[in-house]
This record gives sequence, structure tokens and C-alpha cells, in this order.
Amino acid sequence: MKLRVLFFAALREITGTAELDWPWEEPGAPVSLLLEQLYGRFPGLRDWDAALLVAADCEYVGREDLLRPGQEVAVMPPVQGG
Repeated sequence: MKLRVLFFAALREITGTAELDWPWEEPGAPVSLLLEQLYGRFPGLRDWDAALLVAADCEYVGREDLLRPGQEVAVMPPVQGG
């Protein structure tokens, strides 16, 4: 079971990829667990921790929200307008 994780903007540079399949054997585990796992693999992401936005299946989610295998999760820096 997996999640499809997408990275945007500067986070692509930190991770070296725009997307990856992430093993997710924890049905019903929170977004915060995924972030901690990602920080373990990509330590530079932790520098963005306070500002990261996360969406699951195209809807913004909080760190306490639960993820299910098969979801698409987007990890984004703050949205900026211009």
C-alpha cells in the first residue's frame, strides 16, 4: 500500500523529485506521521515545517487528519500571490 506524494516549488529541489510513491502501511495514521517520515528521508524539509501546506486528494488537510493508502498527498510551501 502506498501514497503518491507530490512536492512543489522549492520542495522539489530539497527532495530532488516532483513526486514519489511512499509506502503507507498505516491506514488511519495522521498527516503528522507522514511528515515525520519524510523529514527522516529529506532532512531539509524540516526547515519548512512551520509553513508547509498539505493536501490529500486535492483538499487541504491538517496534521491531525488521517491518511488512507492510495491517496495523493501534495506537500507545498506557502502559497504566494503576485
